[in-house]
Amino acid sequence: MSAAATPAAATGSSWFQRFLLPGFAFKAVVIGGGYATGRELAEFFLPSGPWGGLAAMLLAMLLWSIICAATFSLARVMGAFNYRSFFEGLLGRGWILFEVAYVLLVTLVLAVFGAAAGEIGASIFGWPPLAGTALLAASIALFVTFGNASVEGLFKYVSFLLYGVYALFMVFALSSFGDEIAARFAIPAPSDGWILGGLTYTGYNVIGAVVILPVIRHLTSQRDAVVSGLIAGPLAMAPAILFFVAMIAFYPGITDQTLPSDFMLRQLDMPLFHLLFQFMIFAALLESGAGSVHAINERVDAARRSRGGAPLGKRARAGIAAALLIGCMFLADRFGLVTLIASGYRFLSWVFLAVYVVPLLTVGLYRLVRSRKQQLQPAVQGNMT
Repeated sequence: MSAAATPAAATGSSWFQRFLLPGFAFKAVVIGGGYATGRELAEFFLPSGPWGGLAAMLLAMLLWSIICAATFSLARVMGAFNYRSFFEGLLGRGWILFEVAYVLLVTLVLAVFGAAAGEIGASIFGWPPLAGTALLAASIALFVTFGNASVEGLFKYVSFLLYGVYALFMVFALSSFGDEIAARFAIPAPSDGWILGGLTYTGYNVIGAVVILPVIRHLTSQRDAVVSGLIAGPLAMAPAILFFVAMIAFYPGITDQTLPSDFMLRQLDMPLFHLLFQFMIFAALLESGAGSVHAINERVDAARRSRGGAPLGKRARAGIAAALLIGCMFLADRFGLVTLIASGYRFLSWVFLAVYVVPLLTVGLYRLVRSRKQQLQPAVQGNMT
């Protein structure tokens, strides 16, 4: 497909679908369990102190925007609206390297999501952990069964909930311990390692840009691709920055908290808001899990179509989702896979930088420039005649 061509679904696309939906979808994949609870923020950003942590977050946000814009643009040029097609076009036979790393990461994150959902159910309702895990798995399977429209609706409405809850949290945090936040920012603290922290966080989260390729079928031009990509970085990072600033009130002790969000909510002592925040985390787990599983469904669907097979039906989508979720959420930890993969979490980040980001910003950008020149040549030749 040429850069000028657009998928049929792009006809009649709304402003929201063209500019905001890709960013909401990217945020949905990125936020996950660690971001929503503050654990990842404590792991990757707090070690560099208040100002160093903010610098690392802004670096990651900038890189996300650049990579999303390049990814969306190249995907349109290649007509690749699932991650396998994209990497076949970018890496050739080397596409399998990304798939192996992605399957490992999905195994880890779905297992972590399942464990987090189990803890939420236990803490709010006193359920056994398996009940919360089963509820999340069933919810993910339900949404991905109905394909793109269902998953895109989830991204949209959960995003409104998430941004609203984080904004409320920031208001409550500033009113309750705003003085402590200002005091911690005023105290000199080491900012070493912020570049490494930003790069590492970028690496294993940036795969969201290719995981959500099914939603860019709504884009109508390369301008749409660039603008929506640049917007995606701030949309994904804004809630994290708000939460990080609030966390600074308890720096450096909060670094050791397993669930920083729960710790801070206890300090606020607002039971109803605590319940709302936990519900938001469950919704964030749902949209992140649905995004990851939906990407695999779309990859299988594209492979079937390329061989002349029928598109995936609802039953097949539900079956693939169930197999993935049971394998990852219920069995991975039992067989030690979570521990095995978690030990290589940072390693996977550098793998994604090597097999995705570096080729994208070299070979990919070269192809985009060449495609642009090829588009301009007929116009130049027409002006000369």
